[in-house]
Order: sequence, then C-alpha cells, then structure tokens
Amino acid sequence: MSTAHSRTVNLGSHQMHCMEAGQGPLVLMCHGFPESWYSWRHQLAPLAEAGYHAVAMDMRGYGGSYKPNEIDAYNQVDIAADIAGVIEATGHEQAVIVGHDWGAPAVWNTALLHPSKVTAVAGLSVPYTGRAETSPLLTLKTLFKDRFFYILYFQTPGTAEAELESDVRDFITRFYVMASKQGDGSFMLTKAADEPLLQGFEPAGNLPDWFSEQDLDYYTAEFEQNGFRGPLSWYRNLDRSWERTKQLSGKKITQPALFIAGEQDGVIADRTSLDRMKDNFEDLRGIELIDQCGHWTQQEQPEKVNALLLNFLNSLSQK
Repeated sequence: MSTAHSRTVNLGSHQMHCMEAGQGPLVLMCHGFPESWYSWRHQLAPLAEAGYHAVAMDMRGYGGSYKPNEIDAYNQVDIAADIAGVIEATGHEQAVIVGHDWGAPAVWNTALLHPSKVTAVAGLSVPYTGRAETSPLLTLKTLFKDRFFYILYFQTPGTAEAELESDVRDFITRFYVMASKQGDGSFMLTKAADEPLLQGFEPAGNLPDWFSEQDLDYYTAEFEQNGFRGPLSWYRNLDRSWERTKQLSGKKITQPALFIAGEQDGVIADRTSLDRMKDNFEDLRGIELIDQCGHWTQQEQPEKVNALLLNFLNSLSQK
C-alpha cells in the first residue's frame, strides 16, 4: 500500500499544504466546501498504486494552506494560480487536475487560464457550462427573490460564520447528511430569505456508512481551528471572478475532460446543465452519473469514482 505524507510547498508569496503519494505523472485533486484534502483520502493510494503521483491539496482558506483575510483574495483567477503553482512546486510541468464541488470550477478555470499546465481535467458534481452572460449574483437574486438560497445567505461577511462556528460538529454532521444520498434538502426551497441556514434541518441521526466518527472528528477539528471565513469567501467572489474572466467568454475547454456526479446530487437536479456542458468542451469523454450517490461523490462511492478516474487516465496514454 502507498502511504500518503504531508508536504507544504512554497509558491513565493505564500504556501500551500498537500498530501501526496506515489511517483509518476501528476494527478492533482482539489476539494470543495466544507472539505479539505481529506475528502480525497480514498483516492490517494489507488492512484499511487496505478503509477501516478497523487496529490490532494488544501485549497486556499483551508487546512494548512494560505488563508488571506481579504475577501477578494478568494477569486477564481487567484485560485487557479494556486493550482498552477502547486503543479510546478511539486516538480511537474503539467498535470491532470481533478476537482469536486468548488474544486470543479477551480479546475475548469485552471484548464482555461493555464492551458499549458493542464493535460486533462475532471470535474465532480459541478458542471462547466461556460462563462455566464450576466452577473451571477444578479441572476441568483432575480431567481430566488424573497426565498432562501444558501449562496445569497453566505454573502454577508460574519453572518454565516457566526452560525456555522457556534457548533462546528453539528453543522458538519447535518450538512453532510443533508447533501448525501440519504439526505433531503428540499425544505430549503421553501425557506424565507432571512432564515438561518440550519433552520429546518432535521437532527442528523446516525452517520452514513461512508462517513465515520473518525471522519467527522477530522473535519470538525479542521474548522474549529481555522474557521469558515476563507471557505465562505469563495462564494463572496462570484461576481469578482466573473468580472476578472471576461476573456473566457465563449471559450471552450480544449483538454480531454470527464464529468462525474451522483445521481442524487442536488447540484445537477436540473439535468439541462449536463446537456449544456457538451457545447463548452472540445474533448468531453464522458458524463458519468453514479447510482446511490449524493453530493459527496468521491467519499460516498470511492470505488466507482476511482474506477472512472483510472479509466480516464489510462485513456490519455500519458504514461
């Protein structure tokens, strides 16, 4: 078995923490909210044993990585630069990059902004449908009006932090269960805009089989130590990221690409987003939906995700 070890890389102005295993072509994994490198714990050893240098990074604002206090530092242009920097700092000229949840937009944007660094790209949960024609926040405010939507709730600095940090373990438990295959987040569609995030959440009860007390302990400790300001600031940069990527309007991702999601992931409840993906790639090699899987794709169904990723990697003939 390949054993993962911790590594901190220097990007010049700041440092990023990673866990890595194996040697060979680089496969760099990027997590989402509210996660850490730990969300890729089931992928590191299988990728390493298949002959890859498997690296899972703590993204900006998380874990042992750079945590700027300035909200505007969490825009997608700077985050893509982090990913490109980690590729170089780990001794590689290029990588296959894989991202889940917020990590998916991060890798889609890195493929567009730093094409020479990216040989192929895979996104989990969040499709790439091209740069929006209008302001993302304006679109959300128009769509939801007086109804609750978590991204809009996250916009006011300090509000969500106070709620989530008041009992980190309870938040992580409820949020993970709600977005898993056995969860039900439909109640959020009927909440008023001024309600707190956790109002209406049912007590989590027993943890899912794929999410152990040890896993819960790890995430709880991470966010009790580091807080949520950085992670929530990703959401507060929707418009700033959009404004800074005007050059990407109409651009297609040219690298070989793969999309994976759980059949029961609320992010793709509107399946038309999957159809819209096809017009934004030159080499989209698959849209794979996994049965009995919710939002936490690579944690809920690691064996299926690993098989899909390895098939994709093998198709690249890069080794």
